Amino acid sequence: MAALSMTWSCPPLTSSKFRRVNRYSGMTFASVKSTEGLGNLPKVVLTSPHGSEAELYLFGACVTSWKVDSKDLLFVRPDAVFNGQKPISGGIPHCFPQFGPGPIQQHGFGRNVSWTLVSSENVEEKPVVTVELRDGPYSRAMWDYSFHALYKITLDKKTLSTELTVKNTDNKPFSFTTALHTYFSASVAGASVSGLKGCKTLNKVPDPTNPVEGKEERDVVTFPGFVDCVYLDAPNELQLDNGLGDKISIKNTNWSDAVLWNPHLTMEQSYKDFVCVENAKIGTVQLEPEQSWTAVQHLTVA
Repeated sequence: MAALSMTWSCPPLTSSKFRRVNRYSGMTFASVKSTEGLGNLPKVVLTSPHGSEAELYLFGACVTSWKVDSKDLLFVRPDAVFNGQKPISGGIPHCFPQFGPGPIQQHGFGRNVSWTLVSSENVEEKPVVTVELRDGPYSRAMWDYSFHALYKITLDKKTLSTELTVKNTDNKPFSFTTALHTYFSASVAGASVSGLKGCKTLNKVPDPTNPVEGKEERDVVTFPGFVDCVYLDAPNELQLDNGLGDKISIKNTNWSDAVLWNPHLTMEQSYKDFVCVENAKIGTVQLEPEQSWTAVQHLTVA
């Protein structure tokens, strides 16, 4: 498979190393490289001047890796399949245009189709990549609307930012729910999330089809067993202690809700090594023709 064509705003590169080092000053420039990933799937690698790195698969527009100081802060499950036939299990998968079960496939089709590379940029020495998804026969067979989704990924020294914009390009209104199903590397026994106290909760553990309503009373939420809980009207910043020595700030704009998930013994092979802390929009977003909705996420490691 040939490498994808890229648009560069940083200095032109003259070698196969897309991370460019100035031999006179020792400076490292932001870079973006298109390559083949697992299963020969197209992959884009972003590298910051500070050495941090992120990987984005065009299939599902899934960020599968975010490394700071060579340590990967995201997790891809060992049972993940990279064949372009099923969603990539790990990293930051999309749930769009449906979160969870419903009329169409679980978590929607956004994670199960190839997105298209739109551009790559160097913005203030930060590599930026934008991909897009439009409706097609596959999506319209289950969700009969015309739409345009843009997803922008920006990498800084210790921050990975994403911006999702969904536009209604149809002549009729539509609604959707969505989430970023982020898998963080963690030691589940020591992992915790703070910032959720006082939120209304929908606990899906007893019965996923009939969540139990409640209120979070804990200052620090842990993962002692199977966890599957929605937090409505969550604050715009949460703090994750991954139990591995890292403190990660999870900030957002317009992601109104949060979800914590760990499958515990239902996924015995890997549950001890990750937790999911998801920014979500559980209540439906209603868009009239030509209207857009945008949500931003910033992940920052201390």
